[in-house]
Amino acid sequence: MSDAVQPDQPLGRVLDAAEDASPLQAVEAVTEALADSLGASSAFFLIADLSGRALVRMSHDASEDQLASQGLGGREDVVRVDGGEQAVVVEFDHGPVAAALRTQRVQVLPPTPERPPGHPARWVVLVPVTERGEALGLLQLSLPAAPDASALAQMARIGHVLAFVVIANRRHTDLFEWAQRSATFSLPAEIQRRLLPAAFTCEAGAFTLSAWLEPAASVGGDTFDYSLGRDVLHLSLTDAMGHGVDSALTATLCVGSLRNTRREGGSLVEQAAAANAAMVDHAAASGAEGFATGMVGRVDLTTGVLSMVNAGHVAPYLCRDGATTAVTLPVDLPLGLFADTAYRSTEIPLRPGDRLVLVTDGMLERDAATLDVSAQITRTRTLHPREATRVLTDAVVMLSDGALADDATLMVLDWHGGHGALRRTTAGAEQGRTSPKSYAEGVTAAGGAAPRLNGVPDGSDPRT
Repeated sequence: MSDAVQPDQPLGRVLDAAEDASPLQAVEAVTEALADSLGASSAFFLIADLSGRALVRMSHDASEDQLASQGLGGREDVVRVDGGEQAVVVEFDHGPVAAALRTQRVQVLPPTPERPPGHPARWVVLVPVTERGEALGLLQLSLPAAPDASALAQMARIGHVLAFVVIANRRHTDLFEWAQRSATFSLPAEIQRRLLPAAFTCEAGAFTLSAWLEPAASVGGDTFDYSLGRDVLHLSLTDAMGHGVDSALTATLCVGSLRNTRREGGSLVEQAAAANAAMVDHAAASGAEGFATGMVGRVDLTTGVLSMVNAGHVAPYLCRDGATTAVTLPVDLPLGLFADTAYRSTEIPLRPGDRLVLVTDGMLERDAATLDVSAQITRTRTLHPREATRVLTDAVVMLSDGALADDATLMVLDWHGGHGALRRTTAGAEQGRTSPKSYAEGVTAAGGAAPRLNGVPDGSDPRT
């Protein structure tokens, strides 16, 4: 009985607060309950920005004095307000925010002498808000005294609970996505966003997977997808022809067909054939031509064998024993060109320690032709896939002077083996798989670009 969470303990109060509040107020209710339980003067949730380059501090009807006490004053250019909702963009370089995300460990910051006049000394605690390796953001707490080990453990657990609160409640409201959008979405970008899985990262016993899409100015129709079965991992990466709404609609038809056939239990070849037929039939009926290249794969989690269909796509990369090479696969025609196209599946046995990287041709575009992709994959091998995807796409963005001609998309799969074994986690993350504390290797891999962590660059003290 001593191990059970009692209703009057912080975790029980947090859960009650989340369930009693409306979906729009759930996170606010949780942070207020947590602040009250721990004696914190304030508690804020910082959600990952969709641009991949910042966190966003969410609040409701906070006063200027409250914002200033959190180090948010004087940045009106990054404060967005909609009614009483406030979204403050927190951009940063090197520091504890990045460390909290990268290492997935609670960070404690002692009082700083640079605090605003009239504000008492406070300890700032940054708690990862993570579920299965998907870093949703951070919980920021202000405390009058340094927390002890027991309090820190409780905070880490509640940060994990907050991840579930966010995941559950964002289904019912646009508030969270509104906060995450520091830039306006075009209609093609809106369509494209809806095609992606809800979580870009997934940790399981036998593998770690993460993907990222860096959109071009005119959306280029890239997508990625994955789904985990009991003994199989499904994955795909596709690139629809063209740009704008036309490419987004082509991508919609392609991804919808792949998912439909997959959910009916179809094989890889059947998934590719059905998508090809659907796109050909649509073109014949509408007169709107469209095709897509793609990689459609499935990993047998019990054996580690990866089966893949290559529909006119660029080759994947395999990092094994410290060296990265392109994987030679039979290349069939893209999806949507000819009704009688036949597709082939090829098997690739994976070994524990392997890293597989799927890319679209936007990662290889002419402006980034000098980028040695194989070398960059090798140099970023020690990074968690969550961070590796960002560093690699940042390298392409930098070489393209920040203006991509085509979407740059990649998926990173680390194979650990041992399917069926339980993960060893702390508050939503497996510590043995996190990125190293030193980020020098990641910076080198990006050729000097500012590294990003789960969609955010290395961070500075949030109080300054």
